Amino acid sequence: MIPWLGFVVFPEYRLVKARKVRFATRRLGERYEAYQAGTIPFAEFDASVCGWINHVRHADSWGHRQHVLTPYVLKPARRRALT
Repeated sequence: MIPWLGFVVFPEYRLVKARKVRFATRRLGERYEAYQAGTIPFAEFDASVCGWINHVRHADSWGHRQHVLTPYVLKPARRRALT
């Protein structure tokens, strides 16, 4: 077992460190709330999600990705009336 760049590397597989999953869950939750409140655009929230996915996809992390991303239901953005 070798810890390396947020992963724990075993001879046959890699896992994401548990504390990194907790941090990502908390961070993405904050970003989701900011998106829902309208303080950040969808593109910024999407970039955060894509960045995290691209990092953890190098490990055996399908279950972690499902666990972390399941709570986020994306609703269509409200359109402003043109005046």
